[in-house]
Amino acid sequence: MAGGVVIASSISKVYPGKMTLYVFVTCLVASSGGLIFGYDIGISGGITSMDTFLQKFFPKVYYKEKHTLSNNQYCEFNSQLLTTFTSSLYLAALVASFLASAVTRTFGRRISMLGGGIIFLGGAAINGGAKDVAMLIIGRILLGIGIGFANQSVPLYLSEMAPAKLRGMLNIAFQLMITIGNFIANLVNYSTNKIEGGWGWRLGLGLAAVPAIIITVGSLFLPDTPNSLIERGHNEQAMSMLRKIRGTDDIKAEYDDLVVASKDSQLVKHPWSTLLQRKYRPQLCMSLLIPSFQQLTGINVVMFYAPVLFKTLGFGNDASLMSAVISGLVNVIATFVSIITVDKVGRRVLFLQGGVQMVISQILVGTLIGIKFGTTGQGEIPKTYAIFVVVCICVFVSAFAWSWGPLGWLVPSEIFPLEIRSAAQSINVSVNMFFTFVVAQIFLSLLCHLKFGLFYFFAAWEVAMTVFIALFLPETKNIPIEEMGLVWKKHWFWSRYVNDDTDV
Repeated sequence: MAGGVVIASSISKVYPGKMTLYVFVTCLVASSGGLIFGYDIGISGGITSMDTFLQKFFPKVYYKEKHTLSNNQYCEFNSQLLTTFTSSLYLAALVASFLASAVTRTFGRRISMLGGGIIFLGGAAINGGAKDVAMLIIGRILLGIGIGFANQSVPLYLSEMAPAKLRGMLNIAFQLMITIGNFIANLVNYSTNKIEGGWGWRLGLGLAAVPAIIITVGSLFLPDTPNSLIERGHNEQAMSMLRKIRGTDDIKAEYDDLVVASKDSQLVKHPWSTLLQRKYRPQLCMSLLIPSFQQLTGINVVMFYAPVLFKTLGFGNDASLMSAVISGLVNVIATFVSIITVDKVGRRVLFLQGGVQMVISQILVGTLIGIKFGTTGQGEIPKTYAIFVVVCICVFVSAFAWSWGPLGWLVPSEIFPLEIRSAAQSINVSVNMFFTFVVAQIFLSLLCHLKFGLFYFFAAWEVAMTVFIALFLPETKNIPIEEMGLVWKKHWFWSRYVNDDTDV
């Protein structure tokens, strides 16, 4: 056992079960909750690079872009009001995730998804009809609440419904939907930017209602997970559901483990304080650090500021939107690599390989930009050179798409015992949203001040997170979700915290 590597087969049971059509369809429908998150990331970045949108809501930014004589590309879009429009959503999602924890535990994962879809739908309607910045931000807040509910409940739902040996693949469907939503949004941005009359941005914002309707209607037909049913006292329904999703009657061992986990959960009246106990130190650390690191890769800078970033680098308006479409497509395709390999090679291999690739590509992007723009922010990028910059960004995006993107949601959702699962997942989502908010809020300002060094800044964080994974994350593939506690007891570092008799 080196660096926390644990052989799953040596510490866990193997429950009978297979991929049934029923579990595949339910997980596919549930994972569509990722569409709302992905669509918003893509659409918000696209419209903030559209002249008609900037003229109406952020005229100072538009004037600065068109008339500033210094031509400092790094500072062209530096506006706190503009970043507040983008980042307000994530602050709302942070707060909403804590309310979603109570709803998810009390009423089930499905109700949280339903509520998230309805609230997101309301936000889409307000944004599509926005008359001023205040309406935009109110709409963004509602979108954020919807995303907070969906991101809290969907990963848990997928991990609980999936058989252990396929949990990685099915859970990553959530990240796949995020990438698909982002890609569709990039296509919408590119198409609506060509609409005469300057109202294309309204269509882009309003079309957020489509993914909201998909998850809202879909959640009406979804069943609850066996774990959630047992937790709420519906044991007979849970047993029937377990037979249905596993495709076998031989479910007693798994059912008994779920019942034991539920009894332990019912003894916990205050999951938030329970999470602070010494024996849950590994899960607490992972729920804090993994989502933090996921955002400190710099991925959402690339995703929701991609058109602005490419425009800053000297691409024309249409060219910047098309470059975002290309990087979005790479994101979708690369996610399939993770789906295919995660339950075969494991989580650690993808984390480590992806981390190294991201470091190299970030350094390359920073160096390429530094060569052309230096510290003054003045310069032009030839077409061939620009293509190489886009290629390097796509290499970065692909590495994230098969490592920190999907695994940043998968690993936290599968390591929590039932008694702290909803609370811990809320911490995971809230920390993710907090760092997304911070990065979104300060990115344009950081680009203005750090210049090409910003990419070195993210590369340094990627080195740190790769070392963290190598030393402190055990392998979790193929381990039943209610048996995950054994992983920590076998780990070289976390075993000192996890013992049967350590409660504080």
